[in-house]
Amino acid sequence: MRSILVTGGAGFLGSHLCERLLERGDNVICLDNFFTGRKQNILHLMGNPRFELMRHDIVQPFVLEVDQIYNLACPASPVAYQYNPIKTIKTSTVGVVNVLGLAKRCKARVLHCSTSEVYGDPIVHPQREDYWGHVNPIGPRSCYDEGKRVAESLCINYHFQHNMEIRIIRIFNTYGPRMDPNDGRVISNFINQTLQDEPITIYGDGTQTRSFCYCEDLIRGMMLMMDQDEETGPINLGNPGEYTMLELAQEVIKQVPGTKSTITHVPLPKDDPKQRCPDITKAKTILGWSPTINLSTGLAKTVEYYRSELSRSRQLADKN
Repeated sequence: MRSILVTGGAGFLGSHLCERLLERGDNVICLDNFFTGRKQNILHLMGNPRFELMRHDIVQPFVLEVDQIYNLACPASPVAYQYNPIKTIKTSTVGVVNVLGLAKRCKARVLHCSTSEVYGDPIVHPQREDYWGHVNPIGPRSCYDEGKRVAESLCINYHFQHNMEIRIIRIFNTYGPRMDPNDGRVISNFINQTLQDEPITIYGDGTQTRSFCYCEDLIRGMMLMMDQDEETGPINLGNPGEYTMLELAQEVIKQVPGTKSTITHVPLPKDDPKQRCPDITKAKTILGWSPTINLSTGLAKTVEYYRSELSRSRQLADKN
């Protein structure tokens, strides 16, 4: 039975990963500082004797004995990572050094969750892993983009210098239940606005594109990457289905019959990528992985979760 550390384990993706690892029979240590992670995401796991919760920030050193480490610790939404940009950079640099130092000491395999943001506002489309990206190193998103690029460099150099077992994935836009309704990303924004009959806010003209992967598909790919013995990476994990923001808004509206929401346009933020779509050839070839849940199915599950969250928050407000 393996002992597995999940940093950022109380977050959106981390909590789903903890759940899957426990279902498989592993011992799981969930480490989170609860900046963006939420206790309600992992409350249902607390009674499991193979689950342990540790409140800690990876920027501070820590000592554990584990066999594998999934490093998901870093705020991923622009609202969160721009709130304290220096702390965001430290999480991807000092924090990653602490994770790698722990792994080196106890000879643990590390899967580092990087991001499609390392490609910046790409001039190559779709994005392949051998594309070096088009990133503004001093822009408002650089604390996240450049932090993740440094983290990849740290991982690969620990691999070469210390012969450590490293796995790197680049995650493209992912969505699903437990995604924070207030995290400011496009799917959470659109669903929240639609459920509350508010105008759907589209930045720019809405022709910019994104690709959306449902969380179950992503977690499956993540575990396949960790458990194979051939490839260090990086490997793209995402859904190659590409949608404009206008198309996404229409898909969300379809999932909420009777909504009074209409579409409104606001200026495009600085350095917001115009297009983002993964080339997943490596994931298909090496991992035998490709997403299976289409956008309509995934959105239906996500809308249901957000509807229940909205109802719960209203009930709490009424009690107060």
